Amino acid sequence: MLIQELAEKIITEVRKLLDEDIIVVDTKGQIIASTDPIRVNTFHEGALIASQKKEKLIISEADQQILKGVKAGINLPIFFQRDVVGVIGITGNPDAVSPFGEIIRKMTELLISESYVTEQFDWQSRSMEAFLLDWIQLKEWNEAFLERAKLLHIDLNVHRQVMIAEVAKGSSILHRDLWLSILSWQERTDTDVITRWGNNRIIYLLTSDQNYHDKAKRFHQFLLDRLKMEVSMGVGLSVPPKDINQSFHQAERALHAKNSTCDLIFDEDLALEMILDDISQQTKDDFIKRTIAPLLEDEELIVTLKKLIENHFSLKRTSESLHVHINTLHYRLKKITEMTHLNPRNIDDLFILYLSLQFLDKHLKI
Repeated sequence: MLIQELAEKIITEVRKLLDEDIIVVDTKGQIIASTDPIRVNTFHEGALIASQKKEKLIISEADQQILKGVKAGINLPIFFQRDVVGVIGITGNPDAVSPFGEIIRKMTELLISESYVTEQFDWQSRSMEAFLLDWIQLKEWNEAFLERAKLLHIDLNVHRQVMIAEVAKGSSILHRDLWLSILSWQERTDTDVITRWGNNRIIYLLTSDQNYHDKAKRFHQFLLDRLKMEVSMGVGLSVPPKDINQSFHQAERALHAKNSTCDLIFDEDLALEMILDDISQQTKDDFIKRTIAPLLEDEELIVTLKKLIENHFSLKRTSESLHVHINTLHYRLKKITEMTHLNPRNIDDLFILYLSLQFLDKHLKI
């Protein structure tokens, strides 16, 4: 069945090729889109006949006096999967517009097929995403859950590990052609599951593989090449199918632990981050207020601290990476001490500053 949105798109595309008035009619003879808005929602007897007979109908000027709601021109039934789903009408001298008829019909049927493929793809994506959400949350599998898995061709008998890839917020990876290229990654096995997760994440349920480190690196590079933007990725551990939520949370934890030097993190490589992840956001916020809150208005000092840690506390390398004189760096470190009462050159104080930076959220309101 044709919907109005698709019918209007057909009108727009066909009008690029033809200056004549065009109508799109449903199988009941109701005009659902037209270059002449007045004709929308009116009855077209000629289109109804063309739909019922499944063949082109030429309407002469004489027919205008006999058939209801018609104008001289041609009516072409539109087929989809061998069924008539509507009729497209072209107004004008039949001899003049008929040569365009078959081209217009094929173009219209192509648009309908494209719309159908898009709908099916969107349905599949939404179904897979909803299933995965239930898989993560459900403690017990019921019959309906097992049936959905079967429908989506998901094997619930194999061990898996979760990989979560994320692009910057505000970016979108939902374009169908791009998604199809991601889904067709050549190293994906028949039991692997790849699906979207919101607007800016991809979840890959990798069937357990001894070489998963290398495979994760290749998939990450594949995404970088395809998406043409920064991609961060966290990888959980291999788990039995009923424990998929554990691997999911591990992958999320690894994703949160990414830093400026590495965008691909394996949960098994985390140490301090495992503890930090269990600390409540309220505690983190309070910790920031008691430590580096005075620095939040001075981005230069925050950057200086980060560079000091990234350069393993080497003042020489830190000043070089900041492109400042060593004396300027000394001045900044002194200023940090005065404002926070924490000395970056003292190992205990430096650890507190490091934790504060780990907790820091750019959206935090002090």
